Amino acid sequence: MTSDADRERLEAVLAGHGDYELFPCDPALADTAAFCAAYGFAPEDAANTIVVAGKSVPARHAACVVLATHRLDVNHAVRDRLGTRRASFAAADETRALTGQEIGGVTAFGLPEGLPILIDAAVMERERIVLGGGSRSWKVIAPPSILLTLPGAQVVEGLARPAPPAAE
Repeated sequence: MTSDADRERLEAVLAGHGDYELFPCDPALADTAAFCAAYGFAPEDAANTIVVAGKSVPARHAACVVLATHRLDVNHAVRDRLGTRRASFAAADETRALTGQEIGGVTAFGLPEGLPILIDAAVMERERIVLGGGSRSWKVIAPPSILLTLPGAQVVEGLARPAPPAAE
């Protein structure tokens, strides 16, 4: 179910960043809603790392960390931070090429040097968060302060907004 190579790579990028716990997961259940339902985690503790591409030449990117219960404000907050006229979620292929990670497992750890990491302020209010582990086989459970150990990490008020309640 989980790869020793994936675990070793994850432990290497987490080394020196503080306390954390690794949590193995079935790759078929790596997407946030399925993961939380299958393993009993609250969606408000799930912090997704989403790569955004600013439309410019050359392209500008940022990794944004946002709670699963929130929606990233790509059209204003992220675009303004990137300094571009337009921005959008990076496609799966673009995310993989830039980070070496698969959607459903993208983590803020081990990203390319110089890639800005924007953290929604609501993430920092949680006691603990569950992050992708760089592959669909692992998750990282840690206090949100672990994100502040990353070079280029910035906490941004209003980077995301609470998602409207789902229709029943």
